[in-house]
Amino acid sequence: MAPSFSALTMLAAGIAVPVLAALNAALGRHISAPAAASVALFTIALFTTVIAILVTRQTGALTQLATAPKGLLFAGVLIAFYVLSITYIAPTFGVGNAVFFVLLGQLISAAAIDHFALFGAQHTPLTLTRAAGIACMALGVFLTQKA
Repeated sequence: MAPSFSALTMLAAGIAVPVLAALNAALGRHISAPAAASVALFTIALFTTVIAILVTRQTGALTQLATAPKGLLFAGVLIAFYVLSITYIAPTFGVGNAVFFVLLGQLISAAAIDHFALFGAQHTPLTLTRAAGIACMALGVFLTQKA
């Protein structure tokens, strides 16, 4: 896969995160039940993912889930935590504020995962330049809170 395609795909995913947060928070407010809004989101996500599995002909991979290390399935808990927390918090904290803090957390976590090559990630040391970039993001989050 070409690096530019990968970069553009991930840029689109990044653009989608605040939209997801705003839409699900609005749905949660509309039905007065943020957890139920999250159930709707995950149901639609499940059907979308099943279609992707069928289109890409990866159905055989589902049988290998039984042999996967169980700790890897914790990712499902983490995505549920993200969706539930953003759906509950964004309406009162603001979508922008919520996403800014999520982004800061992602940068810190990603830097640690890369630095220590956790979960089979490619090893990318935390250099002074990378740390300065994370510090700039932290400053940006701070400044957005003061605005």
